[in-house]
Amino acid sequence: LARRVQLPPGYHLEQGGQFENLRRARARLAIVVPLALLLILALLYATFRRARPALLILTNVPFAATGGVVALLVAGLPFSISAGVGFIALFGVAVLNGLVLVSQIRHLERDGQPPLEAAREGALRRLRPVLTTALVASLGFVPMALATGAGAEVQRPLASVVIGGLVTSTLLTLLVLPTLHARLGERRAHGRAQTAGSAS
Repeated sequence: LARRVQLPPGYHLEQGGQFENLRRARARLAIVVPLALLLILALLYATFRRARPALLILTNVPFAATGGVVALLVAGLPFSISAGVGFIALFGVAVLNGLVLVSQIRHLERDGQPPLEAAREGALRRLRPVLTTALVASLGFVPMALATGAGAEVQRPLASVVIGGLVTSTLLTLLVLPTLHARLGERRAHGRAQTAGSAS
């Protein structure tokens, strides 16, 4: 429009309506999403009193986001404000599942189990709670993902993001997260052994 329409002096073009609302909402999301992630990190740090497990659980977020983006692409849906809200809800569920698993693994380590065994047993013990949380959230959004009537343009992006993101984040929680925790635990144990050996 700026190239093709010649306006007289004192006039300018301005877009309004849904486009303007979308631009404002995106600007708000650019502030709200990082704040939400920082708040989640602060709460995780307050729970464990250490940065390493908090950051480890936060690795669920990029995997969940990847699944949400892929779900939008597969469904042929653009990023919208409802999709952004879906990402925020998805991050909460993904972090909750990671918190449940890591708390169990750390509890087993405190009982004296080695890191690898604690990670394996913790993943087995928390398999059903993690799967239940993911399945309940996913199945609850299936009717919204399949909606075609009034309001479907709002419901489908949100539901698609949550369902797709929970698939990838659940796989991460049950497979990758215990492995990373075990590796970090073995490094800590090796470092303590070296420190004790040098001290003696």
